[in-house]
Amino acid sequence: MRVLVIDDSRTTRMILAQMLKPLGFEVCEAGDGKEALGVLERMGHPDLVLVDWDMPVMDGHAFVNAVRSKPEYDALPLMMVTAHAAPESVMQALRAGADEYVIKPFDQEVIREKLELLGIAAS
Repeated sequence: MRVLVIDDSRTTRMILAQMLKPLGFEVCEAGDGKEALGVLERMGHPDLVLVDWDMPVMDGHAFVNAVRSKPEYDALPLMMVTAHAAPESVMQALRAGADEYVIKPFDQEVIREKLELLGIAAS
């Protein structure tokens, strides 16, 4: 299974990759939403996208809107992974088209639980 991890923090991308690889994921990375749109186009359809909210160039909310505007990505599971903990932020992300929402800090068990909620089998 392939996952695209989008975060402007290299450290956060590395932490997520270390959590996802043992679960059977091949991890691709991008540092902002605009870069991620290019990566998404080149890689085709990953099994999952994890996207941070606060990033330069194109933030996660704009990325989710851009992806959801393309019918070919209707079924692509999008998980917002962010420090925005306010209920309004969660609702805004879900209304934009995110399928799940993870609040930083998190651990591998939280990620595993969210994958289960999305119906994505982790090894």
